[in-house]
Amino acid sequence: MTAYAIAHLREAAPHPEIAEYIERIPATFEPYGGRFLVHGVGHEVKEGGWPGHVVVIGFPGIAEAQTWWDSTAYQEIAPLRSRHIEGDIILVEGVPDGYDPAVTAKAMRDALAS
Repeated sequence: MTAYAIAHLREAAPHPEIAEYIERIPATFEPYGGRFLVHGVGHEVKEGGWPGHVVVIGFPGIAEAQTWWDSTAYQEIAPLRSRHIEGDIILVEGVPDGYDPAVTAKAMRDALAS
């Protein structure tokens, strides 16, 4: 099942370390089947606030995403970003093929009825 690394990164002043991070990050996730799905593009906020930027990296599965995050290669470059950009980053599994949100709604209704 596909998994994603999703980052909500706040605005930051340009810095040479951020440029280096951007140059080096693909080599850290490609061995795990990762690829940019969203990067360096604008977004349109429909509800709430979302200052900054969105980055989404897709992986074949959650194990690959976790292994990438924990890898020596990624941890070596992560400070190049984190020293200059605040943000929130999550790893999340996608839904399986055939996912039916009605099943989730039914489970919620059943729990509320209990």
